[in-house]
This record gives sequence, C-alpha cells and structure tokens, in this order.
Amino acid sequence: MQDPVWTSVIPPLLAIGLAIATRQVILSLSIGLWMGAWLLGSGNPLVAIPQAIDAVINVFTDPGDTRVLVFTLVIGGLIATIEKLGGVRGFIHLLQEKKWVTGPGRAQGLAFGTGVVVFIESNITLLIAGAISRPLFDRYRVSREKLAYIIDATSAPICVLIPLNAWGAVIVSLLASSGIENPIDVFIGAILLNFYAIFAVLVCALVIWSDFDIGPMRAAQKRTAEGKFLWPNATPMVDPSLIEAEQSRQPQDSAKLMLLPVLALVLSMPLGLFITGEGDLTAGSGSTSVLWAVLIALGTAWAIVLGSRRATLETLMQLFLKGAGGLLPVAMILLFSLALGDVANALGTGVFVAQLAQETIPSALLLPLLFLLSAFIAFSIGSSWGTFAIMIPLAMQIVAALDMNASVFLAAVLSGAVFGDHASPISDTTVVASMAAATDHIDHVRTQLPYALISAGLATVAFFVSGLVLL
Repeated sequence: MQDPVWTSVIPPLLAIGLAIATRQVILSLSIGLWMGAWLLGSGNPLVAIPQAIDAVINVFTDPGDTRVLVFTLVIGGLIATIEKLGGVRGFIHLLQEKKWVTGPGRAQGLAFGTGVVVFIESNITLLIAGAISRPLFDRYRVSREKLAYIIDATSAPICVLIPLNAWGAVIVSLLASSGIENPIDVFIGAILLNFYAIFAVLVCALVIWSDFDIGPMRAAQKRTAEGKFLWPNATPMVDPSLIEAEQSRQPQDSAKLMLLPVLALVLSMPLGLFITGEGDLTAGSGSTSVLWAVLIALGTAWAIVLGSRRATLETLMQLFLKGAGGLLPVAMILLFSLALGDVANALGTGVFVAQLAQETIPSALLLPLLFLLSAFIAFSIGSSWGTFAIMIPLAMQIVAALDMNASVFLAAVLSGAVFGDHASPISDTTVVASMAAATDHIDHVRTQLPYALISAGLATVAFFVSGLVLL
C-alpha cells in the first residue's frame, strides 16, 4: 500500500459522481478504476489502461470475491427456476387464499417481513424478498422504487444485527484479529447500540405503516398509481424477460417450490459456517457457506421440479443459464466494484481519511465522527465489509489506547459502514436491490437517500448522546 495522500480519494469519488450523473454504473466504475491505476502506476494514463484491466482480473485471485461472483450467477438461476416454474405464483396464490396479502399495505408488509426473517446474507435477502414481492407490488400499484427501498432497508441493517450469519462471522473474526479477548461478547454488546441499523428498520416500518412518501419517492408513487412502473428513460436492473408478468395460476404451480428452497437456504447457512469453522460457527467462511447454501437451495428446487415431472433436466439447465445471464450485469458491477475497492485499498483511501479524522477529532465528538467517517469510506468504496476491515482495527486501537467501551465503538463503525453502503450507488447491496425490484438503479438511489439520511441523522444524535453518557 502506498503512503496515503489526499489524491487517494479521487478514484472512488470520481466513480460515484459519474454514476450519479450518467447512470452508467459500469462505465463510471471503469473510469474510477483507470484513475486509480493511473495514480498507483508511473503516472502515464496509457500505461494505466492495462493496469486497470489487470486489477479486474486480479479480483479472481481472491477466493472469497470469486465465490461472491459465482453466487450472484447461481442465485440468478435459482430465482429464474422458482419464478418460471410457478413457485412465486403458487406462493402468491397461497397468500391470497389465506387472505394474508389483500392490498398495498400488506404487500409492503410482506417485503418487510421477508427481509427481517431471511437474515443469512444481505444479497440473498434482497433477491428472495424481491422475487416474492415484486408481482404483488405491481398488482397493487406500489412503486418498484419503494420495493427496492424496503428490501434494501431490511437487508444489511438486519444482517449486521445478527451474530449467527455471514456478517457476524466476518465482524467477529476482525475483532479477534484486532486483539479483542471476547469478540462475541463485544459484538453482542454492540447490537442495541447499532443505531443506524435500528433506525433504518424502524423508519422503514413507519414509512409502510403511515404511507410516508417524500421527495422522489412521492413522484414515483404517483407515477405507479397511473399504471407506469418505470420512468420513460429508466432502465430496469434486470433482463425484462426474467420479470414474471401477472398470469392466472396454473394447476402445477406450487408454493412449496418457493418455500422449501428458501428453508434449505436458511438452514444450510449455519451448517456451512459450522463445517468450514470445524465446529466453531464464528470461525467459518461466510462466502463459502453462502455459496453452499445457494447451491443446496438450487438442488432442492431442481429435486422438487424433477420429482413432480414439471420440467425436464434440459429445461432446468436452460432456465438456469437464462437466470444466470439475467444477473450478468449485476455480476459485472460487482466485479468492477471489487476491483475499485482493491485499488482504493492499495492507494490507502480509507487509511488516509481515518488518519486525518483521528488527528483532528475532539474526544467528545469521537463516536458521531467515527460513525460519519465509516459512512464516508463505505460510500466511497461501495463496501460495508471493506469498511469493516479498515475501521474495526482502527477503532479497537483507539479503545485500547483510551480504555473505553469497545462495544459502542464497534457499533459506531458498523452503523457508519451500513449507512454508507446503503446510500452508495456503487454498493453491491444497492445494485442488487435495484435488480431484485426490477427498477432503475439511479432511481432507487435517489428515492432511498432521503430516508437513509433521516436514519443517519437520528443515529448521529444517538451516538453524540452515547458519547456523553458512556465515554
């Protein structure tokens, strides 16, 4: 890593600005990546081009990153299988038959509840909640932007509050490597202090209950009420052929094709952590466990279909490839985001910002500024996990030096990372939320941002008060 200087913040900020201005996320990430390679290299912009290409290729040298990319394609095949062969239609019919979802409010409640219950991994949460809820949102004329907001606000914010999932495994391992003697206890102690995650979920619930639409979301709701699911120049973040149109229920449609794979997914994740951790859930590989869980869920769906003779193996393979192809744009964005994150780490982007803040922060403002600093880093690099890796060791160093409450410092970092990730247009969860809701990515960012800022404002005040009380 180079000695961090102020120029290290240029590549991520350039990518973010271009993504917002042009709506071309992959192109914007490419330009930011090229700028980062230019700063890392000899200063020749032409030489930086092959270096930027190598940065993309080098993503595959990290097994964890490669598993995430493979998982993205596999989950596309799983969703396509469940949707096209009637699992979603069967589940929706079950909800209507039981009179569980009879209007727009309950459709939003279903999306919210799914995000809370399926807490294994944020992208899985987004894709499952989107697949179940999107047809109902279209039917009851609730905007896809609102669906994207609801599932985004109940994915990472819920996952970061749960110790027994991929997020918990990563956080606990970072705490242990930072010299914390009881990392699980510190993490559990941070749960009720993780103010952004808590406020994000509560604000989302309030929005659903009160139908509180502000700014761009209000305009999107008005447009959808008129029967227009997208703005005229919008581009949904998914192959339109994968969006299941409203159809009458077929005799072979079955809710079990939706429920059993999801159940297999939820149960397989902790089992994967147990196996990869050799009996220690906190030592397990989150990326490996997530990939195994998705493959087991896909196998479960295939077994149900073949057992009922609903489709042939050839048809299932075609659906899988089509579903994987439908998520290829998302995989590309994830690939370039990971490459940009690697370059930003090599430039010392996070370290520069962290050191600058550490040298100038008064102790009374330490927690709120640590929250905002983590948010800025996550917003810039588009990764909450990447921010965890940068900021958790730094926060624990401050704790050790000042002999302060480790849990509240951890909570400030986790909250800030999730807020920045929630608001960033280059975040993988933001991208996947747009895809799962079949809405335009930048439209999702714009409609979600006011609610994220409200939650962040409340969290900032809460951390300021906590600093006065606990430090």
